[in-house]
Amino acid sequence: MAKSCCQTPEPDTAAHNDPRWRRALWIALVANAAMFIVEMVTGIAADSRSLQADALDFFGDAANYAISLGVAGMALAWRAKAALIKGATMLAFGIWVIGYAIYGLIAGADPEPATMGIVGTLALATNVIVALMLFRFREGDANMRSVWICSRNDAIGNIAVLGAALGVFGTGQAWPDLLVASIMAGLAFWGSIEVFGQARRELAHG
Repeated sequence: MAKSCCQTPEPDTAAHNDPRWRRALWIALVANAAMFIVEMVTGIAADSRSLQADALDFFGDAANYAISLGVAGMALAWRAKAALIKGATMLAFGIWVIGYAIYGLIAGADPEPATMGIVGTLALATNVIVALMLFRFREGDANMRSVWICSRNDAIGNIAVLGAALGVFGTGQAWPDLLVASIMAGLAFWGSIEVFGQARRELAHG
């Protein structure tokens, strides 16, 4: 019988030492660091909460890839502990984004849809490439799975940013941008729950 989509996959005990894993992490690290700078600068210029939220997500992912590189080859317990740190980072990101979206709703915002669309498309292309590179490692340990979850959530978030750009353009209002920022926060919350759950199970059996 095929595995349930909700079932935790068996960790691949050899993949964490795979040179392809390290190479994929380095490429992902550089790409995410570059996109953090691009999206933060343009997000501030365009007054877009969803772009700024996505920029911080890129920053968090770059840090997470660096952590994954640091623990690659270590014992499972250390990799699981690193995954817990990354889960906490995802949770903190979600809390910050939802707070910032609420602030934008109260204080007001005037996002620029053209910039959101252009930069959102670039971010989507970057995340799809990274996600495709990491797809083969999605059924590894909690550390590997956390990296895959981050990439998957990022691609979904970028599609949502493009939707927000269309919404802002069509309505002339800021609420689509704020709504998408809130959805991205929800993705971060859900991703952190997945990572915490598998990391705790691996620590219990480590």
